[in-house]
Amino acid sequence: MPTDRVTIFDTTLRDGEQAPGFSLRTNEKVQLAKELDALGVDLIEAGFPIASIDDAEGVKQVAANVRRPVIAALARCRPEDIDRAGEALKGAERSRIHTFIATSDLHLTKKLNITRDQCLTAAVAAVKQARTYTDNVQFSAEDATRTDMEFLCTIVDAVIKAGATTINLPDTVGYSTPDEIHDFFVSVIGRVHNSDKAVFSAHCHDDLGLAVANTHAALTAGVRQVECTINGIGERAGNASLEEIVMGMKVRSDRLPFTTGIKTEHIFPTSQLLCSLTGQHVQANKAIVGRNAFAHEAGIHQDGMLKDRRTYEIMNPADVGVPATALVLGKHSGRHAVKHRCEAIGHTLTRLELDQVYRRIIALADQQKSITDDDIVAVINEVRLQPAR
Repeated sequence: MPTDRVTIFDTTLRDGEQAPGFSLRTNEKVQLAKELDALGVDLIEAGFPIASIDDAEGVKQVAANVRRPVIAALARCRPEDIDRAGEALKGAERSRIHTFIATSDLHLTKKLNITRDQCLTAAVAAVKQARTYTDNVQFSAEDATRTDMEFLCTIVDAVIKAGATTINLPDTVGYSTPDEIHDFFVSVIGRVHNSDKAVFSAHCHDDLGLAVANTHAALTAGVRQVECTINGIGERAGNASLEEIVMGMKVRSDRLPFTTGIKTEHIFPTSQLLCSLTGQHVQANKAIVGRNAFAHEAGIHQDGMLKDRRTYEIMNPADVGVPATALVLGKHSGRHAVKHRCEAIGHTLTRLELDQVYRRIIALADQQKSITDDDIVAVINEVRLQPAR
C-alpha cells in the first residue's frame, strides 16, 4: 500500500461545539481557529450559518482572520441554507460549502418524511447551487452506513456529476465496526463509476468507542479525508479524535502508511486551549492528551522508564507538545523512582536515607492520593533531623 497524503478536516468549531457545554463565543472561535491553523489542519469547519446569527458571524470572522486553511460552512440541502453559507464565506481566502441530507430509509421516513426521489432531487439541486458560490463543494449522506447500498451509490454518482468534489459518508450514529467500514468504502468506491472524480471522506462517531479505529479502517479502503475534532468532542459520545488519528498514523506507519500536514508538537497546546475556552477537561487517561498519557506510577514501569523510555512509551511526549514524562509517586512506586524524584528536586540521599524516605513516602501514599514535591522535602527533612542510631 503506497504512502498517501490525508486531508485533515477539523470540525471542532461545528460538530464539536454542538456538544452540551462546549459552545464558544465568536472571539473564542477565532482564537481556536488560529491555533488549528498553527496545528496544520487542512480545513476548518467553522459553523452552521443557518443555525443562528451568532453561528453565521462566527463563520464570517474565522474566514476573515484565518487565511491558510480552507474554511468550510455546513448547510442542509435547502436553498436558504446554501445562500446563508455562501454569504458567510465571502471573506474567505479559500472556501468550501458542505451540504448534507440524510439518505437512510429510517431518516427519510421518520425524520424528513420524504421519498428517495425527493432526497436525490434535493441533493443534486443543493450541490449545483453551492457551485455558484465556490468550486469546492462537499456532499454528505447523513447516516450513510445504514443506507441502502444501491440508493447510496446512485446519489453519490449524481452529486459528483452535479459538481461535488468531496463525498463524505458518515457513520452518523457510531454503529459500524472497522471491518464493516472498510468493506463499506471499498464497495461504494468500487461501484460508483465516477468515484475517481471526488475525494472520499470518513466522519465517524464514537458511540461504541470505535471512531478512531473506524477512521483508520476507512483510510485503508481508499478514503483520503478524515473528519475529526480536538479531544474527540462532539455529539453524544463525540467524534473521532484528531490527535489519536494522526498519532496512530505516525506511530504505526507500518500499518497506516499515510501522511498529514499536522505539526504534532502543537497537539497538546491545542488540546489545552480548547479545555481552557470551554472549561471542559479531558479524562485523565485520554490517549495522547490526558494528564496520565505519559505518567507512570507502578514501580516496574518507573524502573523501566529510567533505564530506557521505550520500555513503556511508544511516543516521545515532546512530539505532541507535552512538556515531559511524569514519574508519579504513589503506593505502587519503587525505590528507583523515589531516588530519581529526590535528585530531580535537588536532594542526593545516602542508601540509608533513601530506604527511610522510601518507606515513609509509600506509607504517606497509602493515606493520600498523590505525593507532591513539598511532601517529599518534608519527608527528607524528617529523616535527616531524626537522631542518629
